[in-house]
Amino acid sequence: MDVIIDAQLPFKLCEILKQIGINPIHVQELPNGDETSDKEIIMYADKHNLIVITKDSDFYHSHMALGKPAKLLLISTGNIKNKQLFNLFRDNSLFLFNALLKNNFVELTTDGIIL
Repeated sequence: MDVIIDAQLPFKLCEILKQIGINPIHVQELPNGDETSDKEIIMYADKHNLIVITKDSDFYHSHMALGKPAKLLLISTGNIKNKQLFNLFRDNSLFLFNALLKNNFVELTTDGIIL
């Protein structure tokens, strides 16, 4: 499973995702880095069959209204420490992995996963 991580999420999340069997790319690795527009991220993700991982609700609205990006993982945890975010991914890794395989939209909250 391949994903692209939006700019407002830490680059270290790539390491965590690799540990749970997900192949990540961070927006910082794209030619325009964290200056890459949401539209460019969506186009890149859809072209390469990537799931967008973001905290940005603009992606949610675009996904719901236009089906773009095709697959989305929205992080709705509010402001939490990176360690807490990483633990959420680790603690929910199996369910999260399966949810992303079967669904176009998944939301990760501090309380769990919403499909």
